[in-house]
Amino acid sequence: MPAPTTVEAFLDFGYRSGLLEPSGVETLQTRLNGHAPTTPRALADALIETGLLTNFQAQKLLAGRWRGFTIAQKYRLLERLGSGGMGEVYLCEHIHMDRRVAIKVLPVAQAADPACLARFYREAKAVARLDHPNIVRAHDLDREDKLHFIVLEYVDGCNLHEFVRRNGALAPLRAAEYVRQAALGLQHAHEAGLVHRDIKPGNLLLDRLGCVKILDMGLARFFHEDSGAYVEEYETGFVIGTADFLAPEQVVDSQVDIRADIYSLGCSFYYLLIGKSPFQDGSASQKLIWQQVRYPKPVRSLRPEIPEELAAVLDKMLAKEPERRHQTPAQVAADLAALLTEPVPPPTPEEMPPPHLAQSGRPSSHVSGAGPLSPTSGDPVLAEGPTPGIELVKSFPLRNGASR
Repeated sequence: MPAPTTVEAFLDFGYRSGLLEPSGVETLQTRLNGHAPTTPRALADALIETGLLTNFQAQKLLAGRWRGFTIAQKYRLLERLGSGGMGEVYLCEHIHMDRRVAIKVLPVAQAADPACLARFYREAKAVARLDHPNIVRAHDLDREDKLHFIVLEYVDGCNLHEFVRRNGALAPLRAAEYVRQAALGLQHAHEAGLVHRDIKPGNLLLDRLGCVKILDMGLARFFHEDSGAYVEEYETGFVIGTADFLAPEQVVDSQVDIRADIYSLGCSFYYLLIGKSPFQDGSASQKLIWQQVRYPKPVRSLRPEIPEELAAVLDKMLAKEPERRHQTPAQVAADLAALLTEPVPPPTPEEMPPPHLAQSGRPSSHVSGAGPLSPTSGDPVLAEGPTPGIELVKSFPLRNGASR
């Protein structure tokens, strides 16, 4: 549908979507005390400021998209968290339980292949059996029409790649604590027979309390197994993993064991300590070769304050031959725990990005009238790609008769 050009049209879309209720809009109008916005954008801004809409919802309504803000009659779309080869990820809220979750939508290409779809459900069910504080939990696996998705624990924080980019290389013991936690999560997955095969800082999430959780545990194999070339952002053949963090044996054969994850975790450890991966300055092809034959610059030559014992643990994790590494993640966790003589405090608010949504800002709980989410139903919100950012103004108005 065309984008709304009046306040009345915008409110009509909001009511039809199920995101807005007249009572909430009326309350807002009262608070504005006669300073009602006169444009859809100004109205959207006021609704966002008061928590009646999220940025994502407002952008879609401003673009004329009012259908499909609920998934499977259970989850309300709040924000778009990201996208990539592993599908689109959305922050959602369970309609009845008021619990925020992350929903990963299966890419259309995989969903259209029956064998691929069956494998996705098999892998997702395996992940759902995992239950560990250092692994992002899977809550649900479902479908609606042609839309297949997995419901994951929502981690309020950021990944360690982003964290280092924001704050620089970490203090040695802080890096050790984060890697120790990731190793505990990997041990749990190892005991369940799963190998991640794409451990990297971008797949290690840090929450605001300082807890590290592994993302996509067990799903990396599914999403990248049949995707042609997969070394993220490069085309280097049928390789599963990311070149900067790939174990030497994984370059040759993707059917690896948990020791490949230990090597990748070691490369991630290096990144946390130095602010760059061991072979970050090479091309994709060079990285794949260097992972097999070269040793990175010793971390103590770049940061002399790193304790020798910590550097020794890292060197063992980065051994080229799997048999020379730690043989289980539990061994990594134990070696690092021995070096941690005092607790590592949680990240400060200044170190973390702003929350996706303020805890006090919640959209209306009214959802009757919101159309089902379907990638083929005309103008639902997920049928489009990302929506460009919108300039929002500070003002606000209401719907047909909503101010009565």
